[in-house]
Amino acid sequence: MCGIVGYIGENQAAPILLEGLSKLEYRGYDSAGIAIFNEGHIDVAKAKGRLKVLVDKTNNGESVPGTMGIGHTRWATHGEPSDENAHPHVSMSGRFAVVHNGIIENYISLKKRLTEKGFEFISETDTEVIAHLFEYYYKGDIMEAVIKVINRVEGSYALGVLCSDYPDSFVAVRKASPLIVGLGDNENFIASDVTAILKHTRDIYYLEDNEIVVLKKDGVKVYNTDREEVKKEKFTVDWDVSAAEKGGYEHFMMKEIEEQPKALRDTISPRIKDGKVVLDDISLTADDIKNINKIYIAACGSAYHVGVVGKYVIEKMCRIPVEVQVASEFRYCDPIIGENDLVIVISQSGETADTLAALKEAKSRGARVMSIVNVVGSAIANASDDVIYTWAGPEIAVATTKAYSTQLAVIYLIAAYMAEKLGRLTDKEYADFIAEIEALPEKVEEILKNKKEVQYLASKFYNCHSIFFIGRNLDYAVSLEGSLKLKEISYIHSEAYAAGELKHGTISLIEDGTLVVALATGRELFDKTVSNVKEVKARGAVVMGVTTKEHDHMGDVADHVIKIPSAHEMLLPSLSVIPLQLFGYYVASNKGCDIDKPRNLAKSVTVE
Repeated sequence: MCGIVGYIGENQAAPILLEGLSKLEYRGYDSAGIAIFNEGHIDVAKAKGRLKVLVDKTNNGESVPGTMGIGHTRWATHGEPSDENAHPHVSMSGRFAVVHNGIIENYISLKKRLTEKGFEFISETDTEVIAHLFEYYYKGDIMEAVIKVINRVEGSYALGVLCSDYPDSFVAVRKASPLIVGLGDNENFIASDVTAILKHTRDIYYLEDNEIVVLKKDGVKVYNTDREEVKKEKFTVDWDVSAAEKGGYEHFMMKEIEEQPKALRDTISPRIKDGKVVLDDISLTADDIKNINKIYIAACGSAYHVGVVGKYVIEKMCRIPVEVQVASEFRYCDPIIGENDLVIVISQSGETADTLAALKEAKSRGARVMSIVNVVGSAIANASDDVIYTWAGPEIAVATTKAYSTQLAVIYLIAAYMAEKLGRLTDKEYADFIAEIEALPEKVEEILKNKKEVQYLASKFYNCHSIFFIGRNLDYAVSLEGSLKLKEISYIHSEAYAAGELKHGTISLIEDGTLVVALATGRELFDKTVSNVKEVKARGAVVMGVTTKEHDHMGDVADHVIKIPSAHEMLLPSLSVIPLQLFGYYVASNKGCDIDKPRNLAKSVTVE
């Protein structure tokens, strides 16, 4: 949650910070603030609400002059959105200004101790504790103060810190919360995400936990907590800045829905050579795969739904038992895992706090960890034994679309790779499956060409009070994602159920006019799902069916039918999810919702 950006250079800092924060507002938009060093003191401007309030308040930064500063856009965790709770937070003397992403778990005890020593608090946040700790520990050496502060606080943090005693530099440090360093020409940056600084530089450092960076306009140095300089590898961002812009679309979400064919090609094509899946970047050998006792998949939100699909696909193709666990529960359920188990963790950002914690729990018990992430050099990628990147490009909308689709594609590639090593498929079965994977981008394009059909249906149902999604097997897994897409951006109550479970209680919720979205794409369970559709129809439901072109009978029972191209049974989730993404988008659009920034949500969940 929250977004951080910092700048030092020869230009006015405030306009650059505000521009950077506009690229990070998807990470938090309850309030925003900037702190600028100017003529020996630190000026702070902050405001509750969207970033535009702060932009107007500061005349786009012109009223806060200075060439060094830090900025923050907040997603509230401690204390309601307000001017007082907005970052940056300032120490009592005004010497320090701090921006913080993460959660300080022991802030209550620290706050009590500081209060006893005469420090006064004006906010409800955990971050203000950090500002006062800097004041308490500072004896003229900023590095010493940083080390003492991070040794006292518990939890996760990315910090940017200004000190009025240092007119030509500022510092930053991270632990379990993303922070990058941007390297410019007589100007340097920090940011939570590269999108904030891409207009100014493509050269970056990824900070590791407890690495402290000192930024001056003419250079950057990184240190460990022993004050030893750390040599960092420079990364150059190779995607174009336009990838992080709307490009004429009304919302990032629709742009990213439309980008899915390209994202799928970018993820799939480099990994299929001469008709075979080639995963050059992983060290998992055929012997390793044969010795796997069990596979665990740990993830959150939409990535968890990818894992549910993964369970069906991997078990079917590889005959290895798979258990899918919500990452926030994984380390608390005392998982029975060991050195012969493979744990697959899935995260778009590679910084998801619960997923990172699950990874560390798995590693501590001897399991091998493979991660599926989108961000090179992220914490999860760096901590994994093997990592497979989804080449989705930047995803700005809070509700994921192309990240989900590319994660699914990687799951298919992993399943095919392992099945081939295990000899579970005939040569023809393997060749057919690979050909079907390669055909996915074109089939997704075909669905997107017919999106007006989904738009029309959304215009009929955007006033629904509750909507239910049902399906069996893989269709149930996709129902989970379809329901989440709808509820998170349209605020309509929505639930997904395994269709066979309807009669075990859920059907009592069906009444005249209730919309039920029924997925029935697979051949084997099509007739059973049709029977479930008849059950809800008998109770007054209106049914929108999603099926393949080979199934003609859905129209006999459903009120409306959306048809997708036929495909290999295991790959149908990549196609059936597209109309559900579109449906959620158009319903939210009809309701006038803030689609890219739904209330109470943020893109990167870097706190528990």
